[in-house]
Amino acid sequence: MKTPILRHFAYTHLPAHLQVVSAPFGDLAEDLEAMLPDGPEKSAGLRKLLEARDCMLRAALDLAVA
Repeated sequence: MKTPILRHFAYTHLPAHLQVVSAPFGDLAEDLEAMLPDGPEKSAGLRKLLEARDCMLRAALDLAVA
């Protein structure tokens, strides 16, 4: 069963300029889900990866405004 947090890594609904930023994070999350056993460290790592992705998306939004 896939980790529920993976749904937050979806990116196809985003505008193209944000998909480019988000896609590597979503792809990495899927790879790690398949590669690693379930457990608290994997959950924490995926949460932190999601936080990093969110930061990068905000940076991309700032770039669009500048």
